[in-house]
Amino acid sequence: MKVLMFGWEFPPHISGGLGTACLGLTKAMLRQGVEIIFVVPRAYGDEDQSQMQLVGANSVRVRINHYLFGETETKKSNLQYITIGSNLVPYVTEEEYFDIINNKVTVDRQFKVHSSGATGTIDLRGGYGGGLMNEVSSYAYIAEEIARQFQFDVIHAHDWMTYDAGIAAKNVSGKPLVVHVHATEFDRSGMHVNQVVYDMERRGMQAADKVLTVSNLTRNIVINHYGVPESKVTTVYNGVEAIGAKSSLHFEKSFDDKIVTFLGRITYQKGPEYFLEAAAKVLQRKKNVKFVMAGSGDMLEKMMWRAAELGISKNFFFTGFLRGDDVIHMLSISDVYVMPSVSEPFGISPLEAMRSNVPVIISKQSGVAEVLQHAIKVDFWDVDSMADAIYGIISYDALGQMFREYGKKEVDSIKWDNAAKRIKEVYKNLSENK
Repeated sequence: MKVLMFGWEFPPHISGGLGTACLGLTKAMLRQGVEIIFVVPRAYGDEDQSQMQLVGANSVRVRINHYLFGETETKKSNLQYITIGSNLVPYVTEEEYFDIINNKVTVDRQFKVHSSGATGTIDLRGGYGGGLMNEVSSYAYIAEEIARQFQFDVIHAHDWMTYDAGIAAKNVSGKPLVVHVHATEFDRSGMHVNQVVYDMERRGMQAADKVLTVSNLTRNIVINHYGVPESKVTTVYNGVEAIGAKSSLHFEKSFDDKIVTFLGRITYQKGPEYFLEAAAKVLQRKKNVKFVMAGSGDMLEKMMWRAAELGISKNFFFTGFLRGDDVIHMLSISDVYVMPSVSEPFGISPLEAMRSNVPVIISKQSGVAEVLQHAIKVDFWDVDSMADAIYGIISYDALGQMFREYGKKEVDSIKWDNAAKRIKEVYKNLSENK
């Protein structure tokens, strides 16, 4: 079984949980005997390719054409772009791109071939910056050529940025498409969704032969908000990698104060403001506590100002985004880990904390709450309950020890191999029924 897998990031170059999930899953799939061609927008060369082939879309050579863009009788505008014979056209505005995708305009009416050139590459950079939509369309464009160059049995696309790439590969190859929903626009934005992103998500889910979701929470969103038939959607829970050789990377605190940690993107979805408000309530009762908000995001500055307003800045620390050994270091010195997410499709970070013998408090509005028993679960908005839970763990040693001991045993059974076995079975069924 060989899989053409589209992702947006891959360790060590990650911005969040998606890359971590892709690494854990691909390693487990390889242990199941599945061959993987993993495609990312840009390959840096330092990724682990010892067992699989990693392809940077930025290195794939495709034919370059010159087109006349927005031609009028009085003005002609030359636009050079990469084409592989698709109706996806990179290097246009987001509005123009999605008008073409949704058949509001036709490519023939807007673009005319001026001349054909040699082959070349598109300088994709990956990431989530201002040119994201442009790169998403270019990535899908290159996916067609990749689907022509490689032999494979199934296509697997991770999260919305890669869905169009998966669709393009399916159209070229005729192979079944699996889309893996790690999060939805409803998780990221609540009910104030970005219509463009929602349309891309829905298009991918509708085109897929099978939709994988990381929790039943996400499965229900996919069914109810995207109109996907229940029979088409399967929940496959994430896992967590064993620390292995990194287990020796343990750090000790040089002070007696308790440390309570939030580790994640500082955005609406992750609920950082609720963590901060709970911290203020705890500090009213117990002074020898340090709160750490590790991450970056669009709410960072707002959280800094709020900490100052509450008068807790001396006990509240912002570390910026952490990765790799820095995450292990942070968890090693933490006494409690809190994930107060407003809407969390799954949530790997609590598993990483439990693996490091740290008691965890998680929101009931998270997918990981479906699989964990030895974690304290609170509503994200209930800062009083959150504060009480934090205070209890850091004040009563027996309580913290109980969660550390049983939590570690529990998380050791939540493995990526379990997810890989289920997904391999999905691949097998699709290939046999194709």
